[in-house]
Amino acid sequence: MMKRVLQSYGLYAAWLVSAAAVLGSLYFSEILGFVPCEFCWYQRILMYPLVLLLGMAAYFNDTSIVRYVLPLPVIGALVSLYHYSMQKIPGFAPIEPCSEGVPCQGMYINLLGFITIPFLALLAFLFIIVCLWGARSRRSVE
Repeated sequence: MMKRVLQSYGLYAAWLVSAAAVLGSLYFSEILGFVPCEFCWYQRILMYPLVLLLGMAAYFNDTSIVRYVLPLPVIGALVSLYHYSMQKIPGFAPIEPCSEGVPCQGMYINLLGFITIPFLALLAFLFIIVCLWGARSRRSVE
């Protein structure tokens, strides 16, 4: 059942998640005034193109794009995991005695003791990966 849903709507769902992630990042920075750190910028660089690419692919129902865009959320998930580890694992963050800007181990939000902005980005990237993988399997069936 779930496989069939992902095969039919995986591209559309991946696009919705990427759009929500982009809107969320813009809300955090432009409305709430949270200044993004260096790793937040890397995550944005990997998420923002997905909105345009997955939107076009969903509109044209083109699952062949999956092989080209799948590296973006995979790399994004790895960057998010590293960033989240810097925030939550003591001693994991590099020591930077004289750094400029916002420190990457800083947490603007910390809901329930584990939900931070990099954690939300990690979830978004992982969900996009699952949706793209499901949409990819439809192509092999047809």
